[in-house]
Amino acid sequence: MGQEDFIQRDVAQHPLPISPIYKTSMFRGPTRPPLSLKTGMADLTGPVFRPEELGPRDNDLILNYAKVGLPVGERIIIQGRVLDGNARPLRGVLVELWQANASGKYRHRNDGYIGAIDPNFGGCGRCLTDAAR
Repeated sequence: MGQEDFIQRDVAQHPLPISPIYKTSMFRGPTRPPLSLKTGMADLTGPVFRPEELGPRDNDLILNYAKVGLPVGERIIIQGRVLDGNARPLRGVLVELWQANASGKYRHRNDGYIGAIDPNFGGCGRCLTDAAR
């Protein structure tokens, strides 16, 4: 893959990954601007996900990992849309969600941050888009 395969993102459309008012981003944010890849054949042909392949709590990061109680921390609602190149909503797109827990730690073996693991928070989920989002 050569340098011509990368497309610089429009910074007017995306927030800055590092912000002084969000202090942990100063240490954990990327130091280089994000890049987008050109669409390839795999992007156009699959895979295809069906709603029955996801569990009933896959899209609920509060409940999908809870075992003996609820996770610690503030609750947020995440919403968005997945659009094609002509700004039309795409149906059936699998969206993965990753969120650090209340102490700022991800449940991943490569996360070396000193925050504690929350036994009731997995930090990841997934959902399929519908015809409107």
